[in-house]
Amino acid sequence: MLVKHVQAPPTFQATLDSRIVVEQANGFLAPRRDIGVDEAFRLLRAHSREHGVPLTDIARQVLDGTTDPTLLGPRA
Repeated sequence: MLVKHVQAPPTFQATLDSRIVVEQANGFLAPRRDIGVDEAFRLLRAHSREHGVPLTDIARQVLDGTTDPTLLGPRA
């Protein structure tokens, strides 16, 4: 029996890849800020909205070290 490899449509794959990056950033951020992953997501999303930067870009910046995780969150 031959099994045909099915490739996901490009938009679906891009969405999945973006979601993976955001989830990785949540997992990276949560222990460093001593918060849960839901709160980590809220911080990433708030930072994204406040600065007009796509959420996936903020997540990548957190993971690659170009955004300091301690700077995410409410302004003092």
